[in-house]
Amino acid sequence: MEKTAVLLSRIAQGDARAQSELERRLSPKLSRYAHGRLPAYARGMETTSDLVSDALRKSFAAIGHFDLRHEGAFLGYARKALNTGIVDAIRRANARPKGDEIDENLPSRELSPIDTYAGREFRRRFDEALELLTPEQHQAVVLRLELGYSFADVAEAMESPSTDAARMLVNRAIERLAHELRPFASDL
Repeated sequence: MEKTAVLLSRIAQGDARAQSELERRLSPKLSRYAHGRLPAYARGMETTSDLVSDALRKSFAAIGHFDLRHEGAFLGYARKALNTGIVDAIRRANARPKGDEIDENLPSRELSPIDTYAGREFRRRFDEALELLTPEQHQAVVLRLELGYSFADVAEAMESPSTDAARMLVNRAIERLAHELRPFASDL
């Protein structure tokens, strides 16, 4: 499997097959990351795969301005583009006029407002705690927890000396996250 840096170099030279390969490799990871992040009211005609495709299209268009610092950097860049797409979809949904009133006696399949708030609040606090990690720990946690990389994949993406070294980096970062989130556990 070619490294991302090689594929990006080939894409910058106009190699459509390299772009297809990188898109095939990143799409499932970005889809897992995006799953559940777009509220039901904001979905409309846009699907998770639409958001992922758009994020990848924008990321590929910016390859000329992209500085590849490590193997997982482009994935992080595409993830930020995906986050921007999610925020834009939510803004568009909030700008739409609301429909007719819904019968309040119908049971809801959605989370309760308290459950929704708790999930958003935890995510906000988790993101704040992530920012307290070193850049290396931050990247390792994102690769492992949010994108589902195996420890071997984390080691390869971060050019770690071994799978065990990557495992240790991830575990220490998770311990630090847990320590940072502990004061908020009773609030949720």
